[in-house]
Amino acid sequence: MSAEVLKYTQDQIETMEVAPGNVHEKLEGWIPELASEDDLRNALEKAFDYRGDVAITLKSGERIDAFIFNRQTGATLADSYVQYFTPSAPDKRKISYAQIARLEFSGRDTAAGKRWEDWVGAYNDRKAAGEKNIALHPEKLD
Repeated sequence: MSAEVLKYTQDQIETMEVAPGNVHEKLEGWIPELASEDDLRNALEKAFDYRGDVAITLKSGERIDAFIFNRQTGATLADSYVQYFTPSAPDKRKISYAQIARLEFSGRDTAAGKRWEDWVGAYNDRKAAGEKNIALHPEKLD
């Protein structure tokens, strides 16, 4: 460890560790136009990052209300898929991009308005008030 690093106080180090988070788009209620393969891929990438439910309508007409937690992109739509949970089934499910006709960002984004800076600020307030044995723990998202 270099001498440069050793001259910083713990408070300075904690301040330096705060990095800006990602800016999340407001997607609640959005129904993307899926006119092209790229449109579908981009919308599914946003669905993966979304922290709420998405309604997926298949080309067969079936509608699935899902929380998308994983995706795998392949060379073709048939080789690409999303993995999801549904409220009615506890097991993981998977569907090919090629089967998807429509997406709707239907569920509330449970993390909307909750910022990293606010979380760190609450920690620093508790620390300044003299609390001991505190740590950064995620708050419940509902």
